[in-house]
Amino acid sequence: MRIESNLPNNPVGNSTPSVVALSRPGFSQALAQTQSANVKVIQAGDTLTSIVRDQAQKQGVKLSASEEFRWAQALAADSGITNPNAIFPGQKVQLQNMLSQWQAGQTQPNQAASSAPNTSNTASASAAQPLSTSAALNKSNVINAVAHPVLSQTLDRAVARGFIPKVEKQDVYNKVLQVASKHKFSPDDFARLTLMESDGMNPQATNTRCHGIIQFCDGPDRGAAEVGFGKAPKSILGLSVYQQLHLVDTYFDKVGLKKEGPVPLDELYLAVLQPAARGEKRPEEPLGIPGKQAKYLYEGRDPQGPMTRSSIAQGLMQNAVDRLGFKNFRSNSAAAAPGNTVANAINNALNPASTSTLDNNPNSAARIRLQVQKAADYDAIEAPKIWLR
Repeated sequence: MRIESNLPNNPVGNSTPSVVALSRPGFSQALAQTQSANVKVIQAGDTLTSIVRDQAQKQGVKLSASEEFRWAQALAADSGITNPNAIFPGQKVQLQNMLSQWQAGQTQPNQAASSAPNTSNTASASAAQPLSTSAALNKSNVINAVAHPVLSQTLDRAVARGFIPKVEKQDVYNKVLQVASKHKFSPDDFARLTLMESDGMNPQATNTRCHGIIQFCDGPDRGAAEVGFGKAPKSILGLSVYQQLHLVDTYFDKVGLKKEGPVPLDELYLAVLQPAARGEKRPEEPLGIPGKQAKYLYEGRDPQGPMTRSSIAQGLMQNAVDRLGFKNFRSNSAAAAPGNTVANAINNALNPASTSTLDNNPNSAARIRLQVQKAADYDAIEAPKIWLR
């Protein structure tokens, strides 16, 4: 746009304004107004998503949460911000491309903006494009309740409780599958994790110190800081489930889930609960995790008892059974791969008719069966979870 072309004393066809024109207050004011309308200076407490949301409200543009997130990634690309989760006051965000596309009636960023370079260690990787374009997923992918029954029912429950807008359920499902495939864990195990941590993908779950669907905690080197929210951890509560899943992806990159084979349920959960405890590999050894945790995680649901890899895996699966109301439970966890003694012991405990590599180890299986029997003695599910991490 040539602002100067409408000013007096500017020769027709000359794209460079005269020195006289540049010195006039009217030109300077018009130029400043145009520039300020297309540039947002970041203030304390701002996030790229909140900037998109605020601009959309001003322009009368209606965006879904996933669209807001994609525009946030596009803003980062347009503004040369390599980590969309690490912005600071005083940075300038270029709005012109986004505003121009909105004026043209677009609710999705142009490919040019969304494909701009960004670093691999941020939550923005692959976020700017629709999830169904992932190479690992088919464009016609639909929620498969047979292949992923726990995830499917967790999503249905989350929609019913208002945690996930119905129109975003497919996107959330696709993203869970994408992250699970990348980090080699079972999508159903991730659902079990969220059922324990946030009542099943509640993006606003918090205990004032830990926030979101997997409870990103405050403090140096804790979950919120690992995903770029160290200075404003509670801002995570303003993100949707879809948006938080990108943070989950980044978090698992940072804590380094093992890559040599399928990640079992106990390993996945310890990566969230207490990454340092992953050094203890023996399934029956106390892990020494501090703080008060959910009863399900202790042996026999006794908070005075030890917490072990076995009790954690058994508790997570039993919690999912109770919360989702499964009658006949059969784990299809990646954790139940041959050779995984923890998961196979629990599968035997919950499914006596099934066979596993622990059939020849009755002491361990019997101990887990005793835990399950104790858990069954409770008349009802314990009171609604309080996140105490």
